Amino acid sequence: MVNLYEIHYYSEKNKYPVFEFISSQSPKEQAKILREIDLLSEFGLSLGMPHIKKIQGIDALWELRIKHSSNIFRIFYFHFVEGKFVLLHAIRKTTTKTPKKELSIAVKRRNHYLKGSE
Repeated sequence: MVNLYEIHYYSEKNKYPVFEFISSQSPKEQAKILREIDLLSEFGLSLGMPHIKKIQGIDALWELRIKHSSNIFRIFYFHFVEGKFVLLHAIRKTTTKTPKKELSIAVKRRNHYLKGSE
């Protein structure tokens, strides 16, 4: 497998929220989530549905869509520069619509990243 795209985990104060979220899941769920991240690094935005989807109404925010058994996960990310994706926030989805609170966390982290703050 050739990875054409770089995957970066958003960090703030030496914490990596998406990595920590993945680590807190069961081993099988971790494997499924990491496989989807590998697909993103291999195919980028051409991966398409059902794997990725643009978040409507929020500029430049995408979701990586992961389903394992009856569990649904979302990782929110953005395409920073050519060939680089930044994973901002991850959730276990429990409702039909993604809670606005979760999207606002992703937007806040994206803005923080773009300002170059650490």
